[in-house]
Amino acid sequence: MTDRTNDNTQRINRKLLTKLCVIVVAMFGFGYALVPFYEKICEATGLRNIAAADTVKNTQVDDTRAIRIEFDSNVRKLPWTFRALSPVVSVHPGQLTQVMFEIANTTDRPLTGQAIPSYGPPNAAEYFRKLECFCFAKQTLQPGERRQMPVVFVVDSALPKDVATITLSYTFFEVEGADKS
Repeated sequence: MTDRTNDNTQRINRKLLTKLCVIVVAMFGFGYALVPFYEKICEATGLRNIAAADTVKNTQVDDTRAIRIEFDSNVRKLPWTFRALSPVVSVHPGQLTQVMFEIANTTDRPLTGQAIPSYGPPNAAEYFRKLECFCFAKQTLQPGERRQMPVVFVVDSALPKDVATITLSYTFFEVEGADKS
């Protein structure tokens, strides 16, 4: 009777283990398939579209109003130095403005990074139009390389009147491979 119980227990354990393995493989496959699916959803809806320049509809400069733009520069697990050459600028809505950022690879090997922008207050992103930005593409820096990169932008004059300061924060993350474009 004990041998029969052991055989039944082993058979049940094998079935459970098989089911568990199937579930693990299915979950891995689902997670792997989510990446291109997420990218297609973002492409279709326009979400997270950081790799394209914005369009400027209104080119009238509002000289009656000045907006303080603060630049925050960060790296995440990437041995680079990164900073805005002018950490604060004052602009008029509608005014075309260029600021420069400096980045340096402090290692002895080439590294590729991608900058992700974020805004404070969060609704400022709707009114901040980047025409040229290093964040549109991956950046590959050779060992010890130092580079200056521009950001050309316009703050839309439709920005709510209660917003007097916008913080544009960039965080560089290490990514695989050089930009192919």
